[in-house]
Amino acid sequence: MRLAKYLAHAGVASRRAAEQLIAEGRVTVGGAIVTDPARDVDERSDVAFDGEPLRREESHVVYAVHKPAGVVSTAQDTHGRQTVVDLVKDPRRLYPVGRLDADTTGLILLTNDGELANRLTHPRFEVPKTYRASLGGSAISDRALRALRTGVVLEDGITAPARVRRLAPHTLELTIHEGRKRQVRRMCEAVGLPVKALVRTRFGPLELGELKPGRSRRLTAGELHALRDAARGAP
Repeated sequence: MRLAKYLAHAGVASRRAAEQLIAEGRVTVGGAIVTDPARDVDERSDVAFDGEPLRREESHVVYAVHKPAGVVSTAQDTHGRQTVVDLVKDPRRLYPVGRLDADTTGLILLTNDGELANRLTHPRFEVPKTYRASLGGSAISDRALRALRTGVVLEDGITAPARVRRLAPHTLELTIHEGRKRQVRRMCEAVGLPVKALVRTRFGPLELGELKPGRSRRLTAGELHALRDAARGAP
């Protein structure tokens, strides 16, 4: 198994994030630093991350978390801020699937399944994410809706078309399948709609529902099946 995939299965990070950790020299194999994510390893290879020996995680779990404002979407924070991982009491090494801005609330997933996390966040699989945005400025115009549905030019390129619904004069529901930094906020601002509050209400087949801010729940077997179908690009 390739080293990056081994780290993902051990619950360290998603495969893409694991490649960065390996490049930073934080992974050793047999006591020696390895920076090649394609290095072949197995259970006998003595793989360690930051000096801690790793074993492949035998049981994978996924949690749905309602992230409150001010909580950061990382496993650890160098500034001592509360993270989404702090909201789940589980002895396994969990990490977030993708990110939400610190000031964005709503549904985020935590898992120790690196392969699943990689598929859920990779643009190729087009897993949709739905947000509800409370907007400032003028009422939402038909012109703004058309622009969002067509694709908006941002500094890092034009966005893919979004599914958009006007819920109220200053409230928008928007579904995207890309994962650019602060993408929804930048899209809205690009069409003259500054975001006052943003909540993610859906990730693939999963809904935030009645889950309260700061609370979490482990996904059911049926939800996991639906999530893995979404990660395979199944309709």
